[in-house]
Amino acid sequence: MKILGIETSCDETAAAVVESGEVILSSVVASQVAVHHHYGGVVPELASRKHVENICGVVDQAIGDACMRPQDIDAVAVTRGPGLVGALLVGFSFAKAFARGMEIPWAGVDHLAGHLHSVMLCDEKPSGSFAALLVSGGHTAVYHVHSPAQARLMGRTRDDAAGEAFDKVAKMLGLGYPGGVLISRAAEQGDPETIDFPRAWLDKNAFDFSFSGLKTAVKRYIETHPDYEAHISDIAAAFEAAVVDVLSHKLLHAAEVTGCGDVAVVGGVAANRRLRERVADEAEKRGLRLFVPDLSLCGDNAAMIAALGYHYLSDPDGLRGRPDDDVYSRTL
Repeated sequence: MKILGIETSCDETAAAVVESGEVILSSVVASQVAVHHHYGGVVPELASRKHVENICGVVDQAIGDACMRPQDIDAVAVTRGPGLVGALLVGFSFAKAFARGMEIPWAGVDHLAGHLHSVMLCDEKPSGSFAALLVSGGHTAVYHVHSPAQARLMGRTRDDAAGEAFDKVAKMLGLGYPGGVLISRAAEQGDPETIDFPRAWLDKNAFDFSFSGLKTAVKRYIETHPDYEAHISDIAAAFEAAVVDVLSHKLLHAAEVTGCGDVAVVGGVAANRRLRERVADEAEKRGLRLFVPDLSLCGDNAAMIAALGYHYLSDPDGLRGRPDDDVYSRTL
């Protein structure tokens, strides 16, 4: 079965064709970073407009890159939520219309479940259930993943997501947008031991997160150190280390509690080098296997949506789309 995947939950217009839920035949992502850079973050209305402009061309390219014609597509999978409602509606409406016009089935896929499933598109993948850290611009959570369609939420952020905190701190430091990559670049030149920012453990034996206090600590440091601009690299390194310490601890503790021998880090912040290295080191000490998607699959993409959609659509009792289905902005 060849699935056309469509993803428009935030500011990337993405389409992909995946065969049998495993083989990526094409994957196209049209980024809007240049559009939102001037505003220091994603502007929902602008994101929706750009999706409208991009969706037809991106889907055409994905089908063409797969050396296929529209009539060769067997089914469609599209992100249903969570995300920006206006942005989601563009992809969701297009997918419904495409499926209706081609007279093929379709399925609405949860964006977060898609990220969790992204590790199954790698050459090496978990062999059974695994503990997963999903960390991105809009979400930070720990899951116990049992199967493609079944994952138990163990804990989530109570305020800012980790990626959101990166963006806000980058803005405080005048680094620009997107903050994650800019903080990481600055941190490479800094010393994380120079500044002792707090670790928001909340409860070391639980799995919820909070990054608003850390963000406030950075703000106070900037306000009380007039020469902070001379130490931006150290601030970035110390901030990044504080985030990574908490993220890695919660994930590894989840593996211990669930008895999983496999752990995964998924989502846009999974591209962070310090996080990948820290979790890899700690997992090796504990005899755990770590799985992290390729960089192309860490950020928002349609391949993960198509791959998970395959499992929905190939199951007779799967979650097939209905004409009256709608998008949702928050996790159901």
